[in-house]
Amino acid sequence: MKFSENWLRQHVPTDATRDALAATLTAIGLEVEEVTRLGEGLDGVLVARIVSAEKHPEADRLQVCQVDAGPAGMLQIVCGAPNARPGLVAPLATIGTTVGELTIKAAKLRGVESNGMLCSAKELGIDADASGLLELSDDAPVGAPLAGYLGLPDATFELKLTPNRADCFGIRGIAYDVAAACGGAVADPGVAPVPAAGTATVDVRLEAGADAPRYLGRVIEGVDAARATPVWMAERLRRSGVRPVSLLVDVTQYVMLELGQPMHAYDRDLLKGPVGVRRARAGESLVLLDGRDAALDDGFLVVTDADRPVGLAGLMGGFDTRVTGATRTVFLEAAHFAPSAIIGRGRRLGLHTDAGHRFERGVDPELPRTAIEYATRLVLDIAGGAPGPVTEAVLPEALPRPVTIVLRRARLARVLGVDIADAEVERILRALGLGVEAGADGWTVTAPTRRFDLAIEEDLIEEVARIHGYDAVPTTLPGGGTRLVSPSERRVPERDLRRALAGRGYLEAINYAFVDAALLARWQADEALVPLANPLSAELGVMRPRLLPGLVDALARNAARQQGRVRLFEIGKVFRAAGAGAAPLETPRIAAVASGDAGLEQWGMHARRVDFHDLKGDLEALAALSGARLEFRAAAPAWAHPGRAAEVLRDGEVVGAIAELHPRLQQALELDHPAVAFELDLAALTARWLPRAQALSRFPSVRRDLAFIVADSVSWGELEATASAAAGPSLRQLRLFDVYVGSGVETGFKSVAMGLILQDGSRTLIDRDVDAVVASVTDAVAAAHGARIRG
Repeated sequence: MKFSENWLRQHVPTDATRDALAATLTAIGLEVEEVTRLGEGLDGVLVARIVSAEKHPEADRLQVCQVDAGPAGMLQIVCGAPNARPGLVAPLATIGTTVGELTIKAAKLRGVESNGMLCSAKELGIDADASGLLELSDDAPVGAPLAGYLGLPDATFELKLTPNRADCFGIRGIAYDVAAACGGAVADPGVAPVPAAGTATVDVRLEAGADAPRYLGRVIEGVDAARATPVWMAERLRRSGVRPVSLLVDVTQYVMLELGQPMHAYDRDLLKGPVGVRRARAGESLVLLDGRDAALDDGFLVVTDADRPVGLAGLMGGFDTRVTGATRTVFLEAAHFAPSAIIGRGRRLGLHTDAGHRFERGVDPELPRTAIEYATRLVLDIAGGAPGPVTEAVLPEALPRPVTIVLRRARLARVLGVDIADAEVERILRALGLGVEAGADGWTVTAPTRRFDLAIEEDLIEEVARIHGYDAVPTTLPGGGTRLVSPSERRVPERDLRRALAGRGYLEAINYAFVDAALLARWQADEALVPLANPLSAELGVMRPRLLPGLVDALARNAARQQGRVRLFEIGKVFRAAGAGAAPLETPRIAAVASGDAGLEQWGMHARRVDFHDLKGDLEALAALSGARLEFRAAAPAWAHPGRAAEVLRDGEVVGAIAELHPRLQQALELDHPAVAFELDLAALTARWLPRAQALSRFPSVRRDLAFIVADSVSWGELEATASAAAGPSLRQLRLFDVYVGSGVETGFKSVAMGLILQDGSRTLIDRDVDAVVASVTDAVAAAHGARIRG
C-alpha cells in the first residue's frame, strides 16, 4: 500500500514527525518498506507560462522561450525540453534556487542569455518522469510558488501489509491505527448522502448468491467527463502509485485509495440494462479494459448488462462499456464480493489489479453506500451533472455480521504479563473504531465489519499489545518447575538418518509439498489426491502423495545441467485423501534417488554405473541404525523397472519399495542414465527395539558350511528363513558366503553356500548335536525348495 503522507495527516491530525510516524507504523505491525521525500527545497520554484518559443539560432535542439513568471516579470529561458511550447504552464526555477545539486545562475547558452530553468518532474524530485517539462494545469496560478500549488513538501509511504490487514488498503483504515498509536482521533469524513436530482436508474439483479450479496449503482446525467482531473486529486493519485487517466476513472481510483472500496464507472449510454452479477458460463469471453480477451468459465463472477458480460466482477471492467471523455451519462457501481469468489481468479488470467488485491483479502460490506455517495459528490463538484437515486440489491443473510467478543481483564494481564489501566485499554479499542462496553470482569467489544481479522479474544489482546507497544511489555523468565524430556531410545533421531545418508554421498533436498498433477499422472500416482483450494500456480495444484516424483524431478534438473553423479534424499510428509469431510492423512516418509557413477572418479577403480544393489546397501545401512531387519520381495510398482524392483518389508509388513525407474518414465524425464530409488515409511527406519544385555557364552561356537544346489528362482531370503527356522535355538548366525553359477552346475540352477554358526549357553556342543542341526536344516531346505547338497 502506497500513499501520501499529507493525505494521511488530513484524516488523522498528529504532531508526530515523519520519522516518528514511520517508526510508529512499523512498530504497530504496518511495516514501512520505504519513505520517499518529495518536493523539499523548492522555495524558489514558481508556476510559469511559456509565452513564446523560438528556435535557438546556434542549436537545433534548443529553444529560446519568453516565460511569464507573474510578479517576477517576463524572463528569457533557453530550454531543450521536447514539449516546450507556447501556452504551456510549467515549473520555473529562478536564479539562486538550488535544484538537486545544481544552483541556478544567469548564464549564456550558445551566446543567448538564460535567466532560470524550466524543470521536469524528475529534476524537482517529485516524480521519475524526465521525458520533458512537468506540464501543469492551464488554470494554475502563474507566479505562485509551485510547492503551495502542488501541496508540497510531502512524502510517499509504502507499507508491506500482512494478508489479515485488508482494512489498511485504504487511507481511512491506516488512520485508525495511527490515531490509536499516536493519541489522536480520526477526522469525520463528511460523506453526506447526495439527494437525487433526477429519476434515472438502472435495475440491479443478484444471481450469484453469497458470492455477491450487495451491489449498488447510481446514474449521473449531464456529466462533463472531458474536465481535467484537479491537481490535488491527480497528485494524490500519483503519489500513491496510480497514474491519472481521466476524470471519471480517477474519481473511482481516488475513492478506492481513500476508503478502501473498489469502484467502477460505466458509460450509461452503452448499457442496455438491467445490470446483474452472475457466474460466467463456459465458453463466454470478455474484452477487458486493457484490451486482452479473457476466456471465462463458471469459476468467474461477471457483471452483466442484459445478460451479456460487461465486467469481470472484483477484477476489471470491460472495454466495450468504458467511460471516455465523450461520456455524458455515467453509471457508478460499488459492490461487495466474497473473498472466496475472487481469490485466485486474477492469477488464472495473469491479471493483477488493485481491486482484486483488495477483494481477495476482504472489503467492508458496509462501505459500498459510503463510496457511492462520496464518488457522487466528487463527480458533481468537478464535472457537474444530475444524480439519480441510488439503486441497491442486497442479500442481508449473506453479508458478514459484526462480531461481538468478550475480553477478560484477567486474561489480558495473564497473556501480556503486565497490567494495563482500564482507561488505556478502552482508549485503544475505541480509537481503533471498535465498540466497547465495560463490564465487571472486562469488556464486551463489537468489531467493525471492516476488521475481518478480529474473531476471538486473543485477537483483541494482540490489538492492545501492538498499540500499547511490545517494548512496554516487560521481559520476564517463566516461573515454575521445568520438566526435562530426554529423547526416546525406542526411536532413531531423524538427524542420524540424515547424517548416515550424507556420509554415503547423498545431498538432502527440500521440495514443495505440492506438485503438478500432470507429473503424478506420469508416475500413475493420481489416486486419492488432495487438491489445493488456492494453489500458487497450476503446476503446484495438489499435495504430494509420494516423495519420489518431486525428488526424481530435482535429479532430472541436475542431470540436465551436466551433473554426471547425482544422489539426493528427502525426509518429509506425504498426503492422501481420507474421504468426504475427513482431514487428509499425513504420513512421514523417506526417499532417496541416485544416478550416474557409483563412485567418485579416481584412477584406482574402474568406473561403473550405480545399480539396484548399491542403493539396497545404502538402505540396509540405514536400517542398521535401528537394528531393523528388512526383507525384500520381488514386486514392481507402476513406476519401477519390471525386473529390477522389490517391495521392502519389516516384520512381514510392506513399508515401501526399492527399484530402478521404469525405462518409459526415465525417457519421459529425459534421463540419460538409469536411476535407482527407494521410498519407505519413515517409522520403519526409526522404530527400534531396546537392546537387552545378556551374558556371553563361556562355551565355544561351532561352524558348519553347507552348499546347496537350488533353482535360480529361489531367493536367498527364502532359504535363510527356512534354514533359520529349522536350526533351532542353538543357531547364532547364518551367513551367505558364496553363490556360484557355471561349470558343474546345470542350467537353471545355482550353488548357494551358507555358514551355520552354532553355540549353546550352558554346555559345549558335541558332534551329535551339530550333526542333528545340519540334518534338520538339510531336510527342511530340501523339502521346502527342492534343494540338494552339492557334491
